[in-house]
Amino acid sequence: MIIKYFELKNLKDKNIYLFYGVNNGLKDEIIKEKFKKNFKGEIINYEEKEILDNKDNFFNLIYTKSFFDNEKLIIINRTSEKFLDVIQEILDKELLDVKIVLLTGILEKKSKLRNFFEKDEKLVCTPFYEDTNLTLNRIVNDFFKRKKISLSQETINLLVSRSRGERRNLQNELNKIDNYLIDKGKISLDEINELTNLSENYSVGQLVDSSLSKNTRKTIDIINENNYNDDDCVLIIRTFLYKLKRLKEIKNISIRENVDNAINSYRPPVFWKEKDVLKEHLKIWDRKKIDDLIKKTNDLEILIKKHYSSSLNLICDFLLNISKVSN
Repeated sequence: MIIKYFELKNLKDKNIYLFYGVNNGLKDEIIKEKFKKNFKGEIINYEEKEILDNKDNFFNLIYTKSFFDNEKLIIINRTSEKFLDVIQEILDKELLDVKIVLLTGILEKKSKLRNFFEKDEKLVCTPFYEDTNLTLNRIVNDFFKRKKISLSQETINLLVSRSRGERRNLQNELNKIDNYLIDKGKISLDEINELTNLSENYSVGQLVDSSLSKNTRKTIDIINENNYNDDDCVLIIRTFLYKLKRLKEIKNISIRENVDNAINSYRPPVFWKEKDVLKEHLKIWDRKKIDDLIKKTNDLEILIKKHYSSSLNLICDFLLNISKVSN
């Protein structure tokens, strides 16, 4: 059944929810207010692939109870149509003391996942559309009113424009400003300009490094903790290719020289913080596997361009598979 986000607070008897759309910040707010606030049970975050790779463990988790068990809130990120079979299996049994929230991006009207949730009265389907500038303006105004700080429209426009239409970005920067204002009663446009840097995302390099290091847990954590969207996929792919090609060149140099000299002689120079990670990658990946992975990455970039609406799922599956595959 279709429920608008502002109607969710009055909904008490449903256990399985699908939140789709681009407004991840509003999804965060709803999950915090409706599900996490005053919740005393266990909160578990999953990637869809983790469950699909081991369905038995997931079903044991949601159906097995012990004397010490509390309620469970399960949040599943980047859900796709692949998860439909799991939902159908869950509906065949009674689900007690467990709430499941599926999160995904844009779903077209013909989406099987969306249609399934819209038509079944036991399920909740809620769209989360992009915030308008008017809504984001109101969020900024309300924040500074609570702080009793007067702000020019120019400053408000700066914050709104840098948020890229995403309230999660905006909220992150308002939190940063909040900390800055602890012992201050005012803030200038220049100070806000220095404090805020919403369009930058420094986690992409760490994400790629974790995948190449075969660190599945850290790869999952970085994916879950960051506000990646379909537009970020191109940056992730390009970063992956850059690091692979650099790895290949340094691998070739290391045939003639030791690893330290190979890294030090590479141009442009490798930043000192990256050297230990790079050494780890050189141990894990031989030249043939690097070449194979470069080809797979190029193929993925072509696939993403053809299926842009699924690009985030494709890139996350790719990174997780790389982190798990044994060399």
